[in-house]
Amino acid sequence: MAHRSAAAIQGVPVMGRIIAFLLSFVLVAYAVWPYYGILRIDQALSEPDPQAIAPFVDLPAIRDAFKQRLADGITTEMPRGEGTDPLVGLIARGVRQISDSLIEHSLDLSGVQTLLRSAAARATDRRPAYFIAGIRYAFFESWNRFAIRLGDGEDATQIIMSLRALERRITDIGRRPGSP
Repeated sequence: MAHRSAAAIQGVPVMGRIIAFLLSFVLVAYAVWPYYGILRIDQALSEPDPQAIAPFVDLPAIRDAFKQRLADGITTEMPRGEGTDPLVGLIARGVRQISDSLIEHSLDLSGVQTLLRSAAARATDRRPAYFIAGIRYAFFESWNRFAIRLGDGEDATQIIMSLRALERRITDIGRRPGSP
């Protein structure tokens, strides 16, 4: 009986070490995962077929982000106040509807591929312009959001990868004014 309890006591630290190792492995894998995704995106962008980037892109989310930025820009530029002509609001709604429709019909995988390739080309002097060569910053913004910045300064393009259904996908591409 004493022999069994001694074996049980000795087994606890081993089990604890196994659990600690597994947790460490999971954390390291989670931290490395988006960087591996960047490598796969770079490889997909070197393919001529836009379908190659499909597994890495959440097209509806990118479209929604474009629509939101455009709507915010329209709202910012429109005059507001008591004396505002109702026609201005009508025009703003019309412009928003047209731009939403335009984004829905024109922003496809080929368009996303072109956006990513042109952002990489602006960000690096290397030719061909590899996606990885243009990266100046790539890090977690939160547990489910990973930001990539291609290029520097006013010409920088920010790419957001979000965790969706156990996959990291590009959910936004945009040039950010005043990017460091």
